[in-house]
Amino acid sequence: MLEVYKIVARVATTKSTVLILGESGTGKELIAQAIHQHSPRANRPFVAVDCGALTETILESELFGHVRGAFTGALADKKGVFEEAQGGTCFLDEIGGISPNMQARLLRVLQEHEIRRVGGKDWIKVDVRVVAATNHDLAEAARRRNFRQDLYYRLNVVAIRLPPLRERAEDIPLLVRHFLQRYSEESGKSITAVSEEALELLYAYRWPGNIRELENAIEQAVALSYQSVLTLDVFPEAIRSHAIAKPFQNDSQSDPFFFPDMPSLEEVKKRYVLHVLRRNQGNVSRSARVLNIDRRSLYRMLARFKIEPFFKPE
Repeated sequence: MLEVYKIVARVATTKSTVLILGESGTGKELIAQAIHQHSPRANRPFVAVDCGALTETILESELFGHVRGAFTGALADKKGVFEEAQGGTCFLDEIGGISPNMQARLLRVLQEHEIRRVGGKDWIKVDVRVVAATNHDLAEAARRRNFRQDLYYRLNVVAIRLPPLRERAEDIPLLVRHFLQRYSEESGKSITAVSEEALELLYAYRWPGNIRELENAIEQAVALSYQSVLTLDVFPEAIRSHAIAKPFQNDSQSDPFFFPDMPSLEEVKKRYVLHVLRRNQGNVSRSARVLNIDRRSLYRMLARFKIEPFFKPE
């Protein structure tokens, strides 16, 4: 996620189109908003459209607007999203599912910076930055000609991949704390923590719904809890049953912290420090933050475990 934030910071100040890739629930719209908020367009509109939730006819009107009488029910002229976002940012979510006709029309927006309303004759110039997102493999879709290659290249000027929550389990405590504070305040309850047993459950679960599912789980737990600490029993059944079944599965060998040799606690600490260093490409400062210790303490641990730093001390 640190790499994601670095790309967001670098690309925000440019005019480049951005394509955000990631599973549903990973926070693609939040990243789009961050790009907008840190751009020169921050004081202009940010308009989001879920392209996958609309039929082609409705999506066409939503994006490009329409003129009076263009179709039954069009009682007045209506601006589309591209006009509403003039000078700002337009976020097109689930772009991978739009029709060939819509792909052609969107390509013209990106190339010529102009749109024509449904039923209209005049071309209207628009100054809009497009940030698109999808959970589809657009490169493969373009290769199979299910998605226009020219549009794919126009969208994929800068690509940002959001990792699923199962690949960033170290973020779970931070996210839990954030959602716990939000929903505790909303419900008027004084819930301050999650029990150790429940936190282990959250670590063990695979989160197919990603951060959105985690948020839902915390909201439910807060709603059901009558204590100041969230316990195992207030979390969704699907999460509890999965966590209980997981230790008895036969895929333990795929777990990086499965130890068939039964090492000592000191050896486990050494392996974990190595794991964190590798995840952070040997950066000692970042690794120390993950381990919640200062750099000097980490260097002392490296010396004790006889681990050579990947980089020289900063």
